[in-house]
Amino acid sequence: MRDRFPLLLVGGVLLVGVLGWFLLQGARRGGFADQLSTFKSEPDGARGLYLLLSESGLPITRHQQDLTLIPENRNLVLLGTRFETEQGEDKASFDGSDAGAGDEETADDAEFKRRGVNAFKSPPVKNEESEKLLEHIRNGATLVFLPSSYRDPRLLQDLDVTLERTDPRLEVRTLVPAQPSRYVVGVQRVVTKVRAFLELPPGAVPLLIDDTFEKPVAALLPYGQGRIIIISAPELAMNRNLGVADNALFWHSLISAVASSGPVAFDEYHHGFTGERSMGEFAARYGLHWAVAQLLLGVALWALALRRFGSPRVPTDELRVGSTDALFATSRLYREGRHHAHAASSIVRHLASEFAARAGVSGRLEPAEIGAALELRGRKDLARALLELAQAARSTSSDAELEKVASLAATARKTLNHHPRNTR
Repeated sequence: MRDRFPLLLVGGVLLVGVLGWFLLQGARRGGFADQLSTFKSEPDGARGLYLLLSESGLPITRHQQDLTLIPENRNLVLLGTRFETEQGEDKASFDGSDAGAGDEETADDAEFKRRGVNAFKSPPVKNEESEKLLEHIRNGATLVFLPSSYRDPRLLQDLDVTLERTDPRLEVRTLVPAQPSRYVVGVQRVVTKVRAFLELPPGAVPLLIDDTFEKPVAALLPYGQGRIIIISAPELAMNRNLGVADNALFWHSLISAVASSGPVAFDEYHHGFTGERSMGEFAARYGLHWAVAQLLLGVALWALALRRFGSPRVPTDELRVGSTDALFATSRLYREGRHHAHAASSIVRHLASEFAARAGVSGRLEPAEIGAALELRGRKDLARALLELAQAARSTSSDAELEKVASLAATARKTLNHHPRNTR
C-alpha cells in the first residue's frame, strides 16, 4: 500500500479550483442576468433597487419558484415579466422587437435588444400561473407589476387595462403624484422614460401622471380583497435611474406601503433564477449545512484514524510470522554450523549492555568491569549473575549447554528490575 498524501493533496487542489470557479460564476451574475433582475448590477438591472429597500429595513426577499407556489401573505413585485398568450406564445418584451410594421427602431429599442445571456432561460408566466396569481391577489395580497411591452399582456387584459404607446421620439418624462397617498409620501417629481400611458377602468386610482399630458403612468386597482399596482415605465426600476429626482424615494414609499400587509418578494423565477441554482441557499434553508459539516468532520476523523501519512506499516500478523521464521532460520544456521560459542557470547554481550546501563558505564566494557561497577552501586546479585553467565558461555559446545546459557540469561534479566532488601 502506497502513501496517499499526494492523492489527498491533488484532491484538495481540485476542490479549491472547483469552488473558485463557482465563486467566479456567482460573481458574474451582475453581467449575464436578465434585464430588471435584482441580481443584475449593470445599468439596466434592478440590483440597486433591491439593495436600497433591503438596507432600509423593509421585509423583502426574492421569489425563485413559479407562481403556482406562492406563500400566504406574500406580496409580489414583477419587473418586466412576460406573459403567455392564449396560443401559448409569450409577448415580446420592451426591447422593440414587437414593434409594428413601419415603426422606426429607436436607440433605446436597440439597447433593450442587448439583454443578458440569462434572458434565454427566462420563462414567460404561463396561463396556469396567471390564474394562481390572480387568485392569490383576490385573497388579499398586493402585486406591483411593471409590464415589459406596450402591448397588453394577458394579465392587463384580465384587468380591463390597456396601454397607449407613447411616441418613441419622446425623451424622459417628468411624473408627479396624481393625488396625496401613502404610496407617494414625500415625492414631488419622478423622472424616467415612459413606454406607455395607462387607460384605466372605473374604480382605479392614479398614483403618478405625466406632468405635461396629465395621463396616468402608475395606478392602483382594487382586485377582490387585494390590490394591483401597475407602472408602465419599466425603466423606473433600473439602476441608472434610481439617483434621478425622487425616483428612489418613490420606490421606498411604494414598497413601504405594500409591505405593511406582509413581506414583499421580487420575482426572479421568470428572470431565469430558480431555487435550484443556489445549493448553498437550499442547504441553509433545510439545515443541510450542519449535515455537511458533520460529514466533513467524520471524513477528517476517518482519515486520521487510517494513519496513512508517511511510510506504510507492516501488519502485526505478518510481522509476527516473519520474525518467527527468521528466528527458526537463524537457529538452524547456528546448529548446522555448530556456532554454539558464538551464540552464547552474543547472549552475554546483549545482557551485559543492559546491565551496563544500570551500572552507568559503557556497554562495550568486559563483563568483569561491568560487574565491578554493579558492586559499587550495591547490586552484587547482578554482578554475580553476569559473571556466572560469562563463565558458562566460555565452555559452551553443544545445544544443551547453549540452552543452559539462555536459561541463565533469562533468570538474570528477571532480577534486573528487582531490588533486594538490604540485610545487616
